[in-house]
Amino acid sequence: SRMPFLDHRLVEFAWRVPENLRIRGGQGKWILRQVLERRVPAEAMNRPKSGFSIPLDQWLRGPLREWAEESLSESALARHGLLDVARVRRAWAEHLSGRFNRQSQIWSVLMLEGWLCSTS
Repeated sequence: SRMPFLDHRLVEFAWRVPENLRIRGGQGKWILRQVLERRVPAEAMNRPKSGFSIPLDQWLRGPLREWAEESLSESALARHGLLDVARVRRAWAEHLSGRFNRQSQIWSVLMLEGWLCSTS
């Protein structure tokens, strides 16, 4: 449902909308809510936010495994000297074995490594 909000023309338009139409009575997205009120059922409009997840743990063991293995190799991890290589490798092995779901920790390390490589 958020894909339309990625269109730069919509973002540019939203920045031109006066604040009193964006926020009213402490409620954000006021004008958007007014437009949707006529088209979306009230129970859908007034329900609490709910997140969504992707099967990252499975992707790291499957289609992303080769990429992750390269990024989490001893040589790649030692290149910048910021992380405890043995600890990261242990977490990666535990994740691969399925004993523990270390997706959050592994993903954080992968993103850090990716950022470090892009800045060097």
